[in-house]
Amino acid sequence: MKDTKISDAELEILETLWAAEEALNANEIRARLNEKKDWERTTVLTLIRRLLDKGVIAQEKREVYYYMPLVARNDYVKGETKSFLDKFFKGNAKNLAAALIEDEDLSREDIEELREYFRENFR
Repeated sequence: MKDTKISDAELEILETLWAAEEALNANEIRARLNEKKDWERTTVLTLIRRLLDKGVIAQEKREVYYYMPLVARNDYVKGETKSFLDKFFKGNAKNLAAALIEDEDLSREDIEELREYFRENFR
């Protein structure tokens, strides 16, 4: 997926599709979304159309249209993370970590978990 900007509302549609792990029709998407939100059918259809236009979901005609993501959640998260790092921290993850520590967003426990993660994964 190339620098396609996904709005927060569009991301909720994508999250619903990723969580389902199967193609869903618009009514199924809306029903799952409405467990947390009360979106109108037209809103859901508009967001689906935008995602189709951006090429991040596909549709398949059955008795009605079913939708499935064309990008894996992990790939999307990696791209967004890189974009965030580039935009705010000049691509430097160390600067992000320093900002989190300075603002006390990372607890000592978080820091210890990160140390352990790095020890286990980067020997």
